[in-house]
Amino acid sequence: MTHAILHTDAPDEALALARARLPEVTFSGCDSYQALPARIAETGAEVVYSVRFAGTPGFPRAALVESGRVRWVSVGGSGTDHLAPWDPSHVTVTNAAGVAADMMAEYAIGALLHFSLDLPGFRRAQQRREWIAGKVRPIEGQRLLILGLGQTGQAIARRAKALGLHVTGMRARPRATGHVDAVIPPEALDAALPQADAVAVCLPLLDSTGNLLSAKRIAVLKPGAVLVDVSRGGVVDQTALASALAQGHLRGAALDVFEQEPLGPDSPFWAMEHVIVTPHCSSVYDGWMLKSVAMFCDNLARYLAGTPLTNIVDPTRGY
Repeated sequence: MTHAILHTDAPDEALALARARLPEVTFSGCDSYQALPARIAETGAEVVYSVRFAGTPGFPRAALVESGRVRWVSVGGSGTDHLAPWDPSHVTVTNAAGVAADMMAEYAIGALLHFSLDLPGFRRAQQRREWIAGKVRPIEGQRLLILGLGQTGQAIARRAKALGLHVTGMRARPRATGHVDAVIPPEALDAALPQADAVAVCLPLLDSTGNLLSAKRIAVLKPGAVLVDVSRGGVVDQTALASALAQGHLRGAALDVFEQEPLGPDSPFWAMEHVIVTPHCSSVYDGWMLKSVAMFCDNLARYLAGTPLTNIVDPTRGY
């Protein structure tokens, strides 16, 4: 009988769902990083559904992709950089791409509206009990550059077009994409950045995307632009970003990911009124994990039947 481990910080509901869906599989839970290697050894599990629920430091990567026991790791979210590198001839890694795309898109659009309507400024005036000569800025007609046109990027594009924005998207292999006015390759990024009123970053962290928004590229962003980052810490040079924000070059930023997580108390972002800091939660909503586990169960049924899995991640591409 196949044994599968559900590695999350709250496995009980996930276990109930999985057992009801696939009673022929033996499932067990594990709710800590430290206990996972022993649980794999005890059970001989060849399949592990895993969520990175306590940050990357201490994550039991080796137990999942180097143990020789585990044949398939099903990542509960979309990012897989915390498992890299792995040998696909020894272990298959899949993800749950799309499970939170709509929620992350709502986060991104909400952030753009937040700054376009100058909600931070009105809030400051409210705290001063000051009736100011306020003005709002329409989002319609603004130019949005989306870095990464996976399911999250496409979900942002759908909502942006409904609000009347002009959408440019960057993807490694450019092709016509719904709700995107222009699709560009990475080589065209430098020309596109100065044209954008807003940039949404939703790329995986790879060798090719690390520090993609470097200090040099942040410097050429359009004055008054807004940055929304729902990718992975390391894609944006956050030291350069903090400097650009402090100097007033950018209108604002919504940051859900950071180079160090949790974000250290000495980070300048905490005190910046035109920065939204969220704790890597743009993909976390009530029911997300059960939706992710249901996707895993669908894939596990394929695994048991010997049919190809969906959402297999290429370790060289990161998606």
